[in-house]
Amino acid sequence: MDRGRLYRTEGLILHRTDFGEADRLLTVYTPRYGLLRLLAKGARKPTSRKAGHVEPFTCVNLLVARGRNLDIVSQVETLEPFRRLRENLELASLSYYVGELIAGFAGEGDENPPLFDLTVATLSRLCEARDPTLALRFFELRALGLLGYQPQLFLCITCQTQLEPVTNYFCPAAGGVVCPCHGEGLPDAVPLALPTFKVLRYMQTHPWDQVGALRISPETHLDLESVLQSFIVYQLERRLRSVDFIHRLRREAKV
Repeated sequence: MDRGRLYRTEGLILHRTDFGEADRLLTVYTPRYGLLRLLAKGARKPTSRKAGHVEPFTCVNLLVARGRNLDIVSQVETLEPFRRLRENLELASLSYYVGELIAGFAGEGDENPPLFDLTVATLSRLCEARDPTLALRFFELRALGLLGYQPQLFLCITCQTQLEPVTNYFCPAAGGVVCPCHGEGLPDAVPLALPTFKVLRYMQTHPWDQVGALRISPETHLDLESVLQSFIVYQLERRLRSVDFIHRLRREAKV
């Protein structure tokens, strides 16, 4: 999308790194311009007005100037700091995963306001939800749909018949669920437990207010994660690094 010399945008800071002696390089997700790499000059100086506004997971309003190699942050104002995500290691790991997933699928110029709104809402839900992991699964499934990768959960991929509430098969390469007649023996297809199947369909068709009230067993939680991760890895053709960190935290919490 065309941008003038100066442009203003709302954005989510997904990642930041030190740059030069006093600057920060920001990875910012925006509703109209997709993923941007922006330079916040002097942001590491204690006296900088930008310093407190360029933290990861912060939703901001930006005034940006076009640059030769990198666009420059001229002004930045915090809209929502999401501080709890930086104060809790588990929530921070989930948030980094959200950012890595967005960065994996979105590119510069990928206009997608509904996906931006979903991402902002997800960070808010991670702060407040009774079950943050369920909020993450809801984000994954809804984000896939907004990105054009929605898994088929209601009709068999192979024969297009209505899927029954039985043990069907999930096949990432096929694009979703396959009925028992066609799923058995299909390469890369795995049996889909009925509770997992029902929760997936419920998440795809109901708003968060209703999904967030669900109480999911630990077994179904792990199954949901496995199914959606297999689908995401297939689409991205790689595993996201933050997934391993989340699993490590989970193992350490059990010790």
